[in-house]
Amino acid sequence: MTVSFELEYKSKLVSAEEAVKVVQSDTIVDWSFFNGKPIILDQALARRHSELRNVSIYTAVSIPPIPEICKYPDSFVYHDWQWSKVTRMIKNMGEVYYSPVLYHMAPEYYQKNYAPHRSVAMIRVAPMDASGYFNFGPQNSETDAKCEMADIVIVEVMKNMPVCLGGEQESIHISRVDYIVEAPDDHTLVNLPGAEPTETDIKIADHIMEYIHDGSCIQLGIGGMPNAVGKAIAQSDLKDLGGHTEMFVDAYVDMIESGRMTGAVKEIDRWRVAYTFALGSTRMYDFMHNNPACTSYPVDYTNDPRVISQLDNFISINNAVQIDLYTQVNAESDGFKQISGNGGMWDFVLGSQWSKGGKSFICLMSTYTDKDGQLHSRIVPTFSPGSIATISRQMVDYIVTEYGAAQMKGKPTWMRAEMIINLAHPNFRDDLIKQAEKMDIWRRTNKI
Repeated sequence: MTVSFELEYKSKLVSAEEAVKVVQSDTIVDWSFFNGKPIILDQALARRHSELRNVSIYTAVSIPPIPEICKYPDSFVYHDWQWSKVTRMIKNMGEVYYSPVLYHMAPEYYQKNYAPHRSVAMIRVAPMDASGYFNFGPQNSETDAKCEMADIVIVEVMKNMPVCLGGEQESIHISRVDYIVEAPDDHTLVNLPGAEPTETDIKIADHIMEYIHDGSCIQLGIGGMPNAVGKAIAQSDLKDLGGHTEMFVDAYVDMIESGRMTGAVKEIDRWRVAYTFALGSTRMYDFMHNNPACTSYPVDYTNDPRVISQLDNFISINNAVQIDLYTQVNAESDGFKQISGNGGMWDFVLGSQWSKGGKSFICLMSTYTDKDGQLHSRIVPTFSPGSIATISRQMVDYIVTEYGAAQMKGKPTWMRAEMIINLAHPNFRDDLIKQAEKMDIWRRTNKI
């Protein structure tokens, strides 16, 4: 650290209580997404609840701990661009609102003032380096754009934040920061190891593996099924796979360390996995720290379908909640109840199909069991009121369940209905056929 940066650092260093005094009633505050969510700034802001009203907080993918400000819904309104289990818990405490977005356009929402103007940006960062930069850690996303457009930028420095190399826009210089707050030395990222694959996850992954070959470029989401794909790849004899993804997860560590994912034949970002944020285990964060095998980019690069299309043989793998007989995809809600969000699903479903040799796979277990032990089909005739069609039917490429994979692209409605029913659990197929007949989209051929 040079003397000049050290002096500037000291001049901007304040307590959390002092920093949050900039927030007044009716202020709009942006928090960093994912692991960038401030902790001690949140606590300090919550302690001011009695003097504040209608303060709007915007963030995405809330992870533990539950923000303190959410205990005071009379003072703070919480907005989440992509809901998580924690967000759903917050909903039970008070007001939470979802923000529908095309994720690759998130920086533009700020830069072109499509979103309401945010007065204050609060972001958690790694310690300043010798050149005066604070690294954003494993959450590039739209962070630089929100800092650019905010009136006041406050950084919460966390000693144990992994330094994630770029790419671009992975850091902010001290000259752009208004206040610096230091977190206690024992603060660390939340350990979120991926779910262990179930037997069904493994069956779904096995169907997808039939379409992956040497040189394919892989995008994975979170959950047991993507982990199953990563493990299957790590144990395969595939060569020179590439990685380009919105979300970096533990499965990428498995694929890289096994030697299967080298990035050697990628058209862009050779030898590296490009990503915009990461959520996973402590092992994964340790792997990412100062590791040039992973390159951090803003989301308007990783998720732009035009960028994705430059990568040949792109394989996009995403999960769904429900799919109807028209092959519309609901990946985010249960009726009127918000579960997650669109995230980057639209970006990768489209971008992968623009890729030369690319394929989009939308995966789901064919059934789920409710709290009373009753089995339900995730393949339904039509969605219940309030359910969201995250991906329209004309965008769907492959659908995969434990019963197989089928390409829907270019198929008429009756053929799609027959194919999707073949992917449903056998216990529900007869009823789905009856419903398809009522909907006038049934024409059994046994030829597909």
